[in-house]
Amino acid sequence: MSPAARRVAGMGTTIFAEMSALAVRTGAVNLGQGFPDTDGPPVILDAAVAALRGGANQYAPGPGVPALRQAIARHQQRRYGIELDPDREVVVTTGCTEAIAGALLGLVDPGDEVVVLEPYYDSYTAMIDFAGGVRRPVTLRAPDFRLDPAELEAAVSDRTKLILLNTPHNPTGRVLDADELAAVARVATAHDVLVVTDEVYEHLTFDGRPHVPISTLPGMAERTLTLSSAGKSWSVTGWKVGWASGPAELVAALTAAKQWLTFTSGAPLQPAVAAALDAGDDFPAGLARDLQAQRDQLVAGLRAAGLTTYVPEGTYFATTDVSGLGWASGGDFCRALPERAGVVAIPSEVFYDDPDAPGSGRHLVRWAFCKRPEVIAEAVRRLGAADLSA
Repeated sequence: MSPAARRVAGMGTTIFAEMSALAVRTGAVNLGQGFPDTDGPPVILDAAVAALRGGANQYAPGPGVPALRQAIARHQQRRYGIELDPDREVVVTTGCTEAIAGALLGLVDPGDEVVVLEPYYDSYTAMIDFAGGVRRPVTLRAPDFRLDPAELEAAVSDRTKLILLNTPHNPTGRVLDADELAAVARVATAHDVLVVTDEVYEHLTFDGRPHVPISTLPGMAERTLTLSSAGKSWSVTGWKVGWASGPAELVAALTAAKQWLTFTSGAPLQPAVAAALDAGDDFPAGLARDLQAQRDQLVAGLRAAGLTTYVPEGTYFATTDVSGLGWASGGDFCRALPERAGVVAIPSEVFYDDPDAPGSGRHLVRWAFCKRPEVIAEAVRRLGAADLSA
């Protein structure tokens, strides 16, 4: 008899752990896991040091330190015109990962259906399973990865509890446009379902594309729980400081679950994130410009190496199709790549329910460009010098 509970049996290690270990073992350039190789701005680092020296080293309040909850409310008002009560409509979490877990555990009962965009971030599926929910994927298909309103409508039933949205979207890099967001809002209001929206890449969009929170659309504020974090936009992914905001009853449901997860974390990091949010958007805006240049550098290099490559509109990631090189799957390609070329990437097939379905991701591969230009240049050089065919 296995000692593991059924809810975790078969889950194994994440693809990120597997591929990062492969990078270490082979000395490969790691373009797999999505973390930057440079630190965040002095304003956030210095504020963390000051908080450490100033004694902010014991438990923070469960919902988060007041200064951070207030700064999150100001950020949402300043950026999007969203008015929030920081005491009732904002909660601080251990990264957006805990916000996702708290939202699903706090809102989804066994048997409830959750509509999720596919490919999906892997923690979505794990936490839907933990909550006993039933996953209903709606696939974003290459080359444009657009949301099909008819497929979204077809995925919703009288058992649907919520739509789990992600824009800017990991791993495809899509930024959902006004028509797509309107389609989600139309379906959500018509069927009276909730929306949980993961917006961790909200500041990291390219080519002038705006990020529009779906909670700002008519009829959506009262049914939307918005999740985000400091990690991506301020290059402090290891801090794991995130948050959720929205109607008090939705925030309370998330908090009821969250209090039995970490309860609280990052006491000296929370006031530092508050300082970063209040400092304005200069650093995230500059980071987005740098990432756009790094995106262009990587996309050009991948194409020069013979890979069909799609240009992302946001996030840290670009996607390629390796079928033209004769590979049976992105997984086969990625597991061979470190020995072939000394580079690591992530097979997108693990982010699909059925990667062999028409238009799905059996042959897709995700590459991270949140790395210094010289690191990307070395990866591109290695790829260009290698035989990438199957």
